[in-house]
Amino acid sequence: MELFSVLQGTFVNGGAIILGALIGIVLPKIPDQYKTTVLQAIGLSVIVIGIGMAMGTQNALIMIMSAVIGGIIGELLRLEDRIDQLGVRVEKIFAKRSNGISDGKIAKGFVFATLIYCVGSMAIVGALDSGLDLNHDVLYTKSMLDGFSSIIFASTMGIGVMLSAFSVLIYQGIIALLASSLTDVLNDSVVNEIRAVGGLLIMSIGLNLLEVIKIRVGNLLPSIFVAVIIMIILEMLGIII
Repeated sequence: MELFSVLQGTFVNGGAIILGALIGIVLPKIPDQYKTTVLQAIGLSVIVIGIGMAMGTQNALIMIMSAVIGGIIGELLRLEDRIDQLGVRVEKIFAKRSNGISDGKIAKGFVFATLIYCVGSMAIVGALDSGLDLNHDVLYTKSMLDGFSSIIFASTMGIGVMLSAFSVLIYQGIIALLASSLTDVLNDSVVNEIRAVGGLLIMSIGLNLLEVIKIRVGNLLPSIFVAVIIMIILEMLGIII
């Protein structure tokens, strides 16, 4: 029962993505110009949200160090490639079930939606709130946003968007469970820097969505956890940020 209480917000979030994606799949074909305009609007909004989060850092050097070190770790682990490979495996599974017919949309939708829904302050901070205080308000709000956006994404990219719900369940679930056992470590200062680094990643997603530049956001994911480690080390050394 306690486990369900910690993961309640995450379950609602995953369910909202699945429901929204199903609606997007069964809706009549939406004209391409509408899809493009909506995706561009979402991309611009994502960039603005990311800028606001990144500007909230109390020490830009920590944010920069986290991004650089995290990016190097991500490149060494080839996280972006592994996420892509996972998407390709999912694509092959569905291709077999459809007699080999596949156009790559499933993998694209899965990878894109996984990054959109897993990277950012709402995913991380919401999961932290669930684990630390059993407060799911942030994830409930995120569920509404993700549910509506998944309608548009699924109408464009198909069932791969719905499959990203499982990535959300795993990602946010792990954060929530870890937070529930680390209540003494994840204080306001640490969470604030997590938000700032998450803002950089959100901006990257927005730029990718607008096709301004191709940023390997998957390889930047470790930056969030590097920020936690740096903040913990600084606090252990008695350095006040």
